[in-house]
Amino acid sequence: MAEDEQGAVVRTAHSSARTVSPGSAIVTDDAFENPGLPEHRDRVTDKDPTKEKAAERVIVTLFVVSLLASVFAIAAYFIWPINREDITSVRWTTMFLGLGIALAMLAIGLGTVAWAKYLMKDHEMVEMRHDVAGSPATRRRAVEIFAQANEESGFGRRTLLRNTLIGALVALPLPGIVLLRDLYNGNNENPVKLLKQTMWDKGVRLVHDPSGAPIKASDVTIGSAFHVIPDGLVDLEHGMLEEKAKAVVLLMRLPQEDLKERPERASWSYDGIVAYSKVCTHVGCPVALYERETHHLLCPCHQSQFDVTEHCKVIFGPAGRPLPQLPITVDDEGYLVAQSDFTEPVGPTFWERPNA
Repeated sequence: MAEDEQGAVVRTAHSSARTVSPGSAIVTDDAFENPGLPEHRDRVTDKDPTKEKAAERVIVTLFVVSLLASVFAIAAYFIWPINREDITSVRWTTMFLGLGIALAMLAIGLGTVAWAKYLMKDHEMVEMRHDVAGSPATRRRAVEIFAQANEESGFGRRTLLRNTLIGALVALPLPGIVLLRDLYNGNNENPVKLLKQTMWDKGVRLVHDPSGAPIKASDVTIGSAFHVIPDGLVDLEHGMLEEKAKAVVLLMRLPQEDLKERPERASWSYDGIVAYSKVCTHVGCPVALYERETHHLLCPCHQSQFDVTEHCKVIFGPAGRPLPQLPITVDDEGYLVAQSDFTEPVGPTFWERPNA
């Protein structure tokens, strides 16, 4: 391409040149020539029937491995159960479940990719653009295309491949179904009732989590926050995790003048000390981040925020209601004790839906 004082030379698709004046539109030839498709190269499985059968056997093996891995994941859920008294057992359950499900997904993915790469027809084609229409001719052609795809892929012809793939696909979601199904047991009590009854009761001391040391009101300074459980929880031999999940409390002390308490709840705190459930009312995550300057509690899971100065009302995020408050006072020795259990269910709001 060259340029002089009279104008610019523009090279077109056919390597011809035209001269145009500066500022005028560029003139080109009509259309680019169709370069055509590259020469087709046959794969080794196209040329050698032995290689084709070997590839098919490998793919079948991958589908069988996927099926067996799904079965293993289900079996692992029962072979390595979660011991409610030993939280470390979760590691083994999670590891073997994860290995089974991951291997099942990996094997079925590798098998389908290998099927498409080594056994399905791979001839190049050009599909011209056309108007989208639902005419009878278009529908007939669609049926022909599906029939052709079935023939070229061998889906209807390669029965062993097809059946192992179907078996692997059927088995793949079973571990998830088993896990989700086990979350519900028809013999369980109503969840609202379960979440409304905790170990807190009149006179039960507030103790440190996890040491179990009792807490005096004088130990709680302004701006401090304590993770609290009911006295006697650490001594439980069975059911400790379930009870702790419901009864955990966050204890804080604010300047008395900062509290905006409703008259009916004014006696629920003691000298600026308040106690609220740590279980978020959104989906049950632990609310454990306390902002001393703003007196806000933050749930790290979905960023719900609660205002401690106003009975932990929701000021941001998806939580549906305030955190339940634990009424507290002090005993004759100055230790903080509960006045009663929570007056409402702890945990996610969805448990309180009708027929929950």
